Amino acid sequence: MERTLIGDLNKKVGESVLVQGWVSVRRDQGKMVFFDFRDRSGSVQGVVLPKSEAIETAKEVRSEYVVGVEGLVNKRPDKNINPEVQNGDIELEVQKLQVLSKAEIPFELGTETNLDTYLDHLPFTLRSQRAKDIFTMQGAILDAYRSSLRAQGFTEFIAPALVGGDAEGGAAAFKVEYFYDKTAFLATSPQFYKQIMVGPFERAFTVAKIFRAEKSATTRHLSEATCLDFEMGFIKDEREPMAVLEQTIKDTVKVISSAHGEIFTRFGVTVPLIPQSIPIFTLKEAQDIVAKEFNRAIEDTLDMAPEDERQICEYVKKNFGSDFVFITRFPTKKRAFYTYEEPSEAPLSRGFDLLFRGLEINSGAQRIHDPEVLIARMRERGLDPEKFSFYLEAFKVGMPPHGGSSTGLERFTARMLELPNVKEATSFPRDINRIDTLLSTDK
Repeated sequence: MERTLIGDLNKKVGESVLVQGWVSVRRDQGKMVFFDFRDRSGSVQGVVLPKSEAIETAKEVRSEYVVGVEGLVNKRPDKNINPEVQNGDIELEVQKLQVLSKAEIPFELGTETNLDTYLDHLPFTLRSQRAKDIFTMQGAILDAYRSSLRAQGFTEFIAPALVGGDAEGGAAAFKVEYFYDKTAFLATSPQFYKQIMVGPFERAFTVAKIFRAEKSATTRHLSEATCLDFEMGFIKDEREPMAVLEQTIKDTVKVISSAHGEIFTRFGVTVPLIPQSIPIFTLKEAQDIVAKEFNRAIEDTLDMAPEDERQICEYVKKNFGSDFVFITRFPTKKRAFYTYEEPSEAPLSRGFDLLFRGLEINSGAQRIHDPEVLIARMRERGLDPEKFSFYLEAFKVGMPPHGGSSTGLERFTARMLELPNVKEATSFPRDINRIDTLLSTDK
């Protein structure tokens, strides 16, 4: 008998079927045993009747056993129908039950645990409905983001993870032994490569793994993250990539809210608010608002502190009906060396951040496109242009005014579902203490 997916059982009423999957719940009622079975398509209740040849096996089966079930799909009596759940109007009468794999579980799936316990048991806890919802949402975000950029004329490319230097000119990088006693690095950004790809495509984007060896143990930092990066040529200023980003965010939220409203409901959160235009404030304007509205002093006037980000988002949601806000005009010295600055704007740059529900999820800018200005900026920052000759060739052979941005996929996911820690939005998080095992212990 061929396997039938649980999601298709409502088409098989009155028929015998073979279902294969996991046991989510087992309820022994004495003479009868009830199960909730699940596979990739959903779940269904099954019952083993007293005279079934499966009854002895059923008494041995436990949660998370992998089983093959042959049975009859029956309509439930009207009084037992539950319209609130999948397959709430049918039941699988189990006739044969085969154990494909036994399981020893550390605790009941879905049990509330602290984050460390959850992460210690990821091969198990990733099976929970909560985890599946998070990564279903994340996959949908990724698909929607890609689709929006393609619709706006962008071409996707694959950026390398092994690079010859640090694109950010200062961020801690992981060193890797390379051939012939050379040193390579794990990429901290696909920045150089997406700028280079403006040459052949004008508009290019990549979904890239990035690695940061910063010794940060916070709710917002990861040592390995995924970035959704785009770059576009022939722009007037940073407002053009900001407009592309805004459209991409709008498209993504629209798709997600339409396809996965039930996930927002299960998490008890609302679909993000996006007005016709996302509000834009300069850094100074935003900090002046925070200082006045929340009656506190700003400690760092050169950048947004986490508390600044939270409070300006609170203000914008209340006064503009938006969960998103752009912050612009950061000091050039606080941005990467390739960030554009006009003399009339000095010492401010054409960089921007996008904040979402209290957290920066995106950073972008117009870039320097004149090779001489770029080389001068490198030297000003203590960088050796000779070490960037590969990158600089793209500018020497002609580069239009261009700019782009980078969105953190894990941060975007975390804020979409209002998760308190970005590690929850990371299927296999890496940080200063964790790489599959807790390196700070003997485990």
